[in-house]
Amino acid sequence: MKNTVSTIQKQKQEGKKISMLTCYDYSTAKLMEEVGVNIILVGDSLGNTMLGYEDTLQVTMEDMIHHCAAVSRGIKNILLVCDMPFMSYQTSVYDAVVNAGRLVKEGHANMVKLEGGKEVCPQIEAIVKASIPVCAHLGLTPQSINSFGGYKVQGKTEAAAKKLLEDAFAVQEAGASMVVLEGVPAKLAKLVTEKLHIPTIGIGAGADCDGQVLVYQDMLGMFTDYVPKFVRQFASVGEVMKGAFREYMQAVNDGTFPAPEHTYGIDDEVIEKLY
Repeated sequence: MKNTVSTIQKQKQEGKKISMLTCYDYSTAKLMEEVGVNIILVGDSLGNTMLGYEDTLQVTMEDMIHHCAAVSRGIKNILLVCDMPFMSYQTSVYDAVVNAGRLVKEGHANMVKLEGGKEVCPQIEAIVKASIPVCAHLGLTPQSINSFGGYKVQGKTEAAAKKLLEDAFAVQEAGASMVVLEGVPAKLAKLVTEKLHIPTIGIGAGADCDGQVLVYQDMLGMFTDYVPKFVRQFASVGEVMKGAFREYMQAVNDGTFPAPEHTYGIDDEVIEKLY
């Protein structure tokens, strides 16, 4: 069954957990489709995992459209969410609507995600009025690392926790259909989840959110530049890949690859006529 904004909302109402993973390419998207992941997030984390940037701030609209479109070609039933990159929505409400529209028209996203609370509510409201579903993102918002002074847990003080809760209500009121809570104390995320009628998706926010999201290279042990505390590695795919690369190199070096079964034949008469 096709995952939609409505079916995801129904999962929250029925107490069924929501699975979300990042994805940035066609082949991986097809695998996620086959196992039935609920939501794919084409995150601006592609700046780190795919493009090798130190942060997400350098990611462009063209980057996001390119990767989102690739993912869209590999899925049929997964809800596709695409990040709005840094400075694609902060500059004005007009820019936010135009760029959200591009992610839908050119990237084939079903929903867009943007970071921030009350300060981006005008953008959320306008995008929703343009018939584009919005996922909000609160807590540790990577596009704000220069303001935060790094990747730090958010909402630990009374004032910060109150602001996060108020922001959650604000983005919901503005029309957001879902909210990602990143780097938030588990008890605070639980409270937000209980208070909101829209689904919450946690990443480093405890088990009481309505769903969870991880960067797929993190949970497969493929990205090792740094491993956040909240990541659980469900497989050591990175080690498997390195083993296969080494085996391939060895087979090339010792001449065992390609073997006869990997080659194409030609009649000897044809070759003889070439002398």
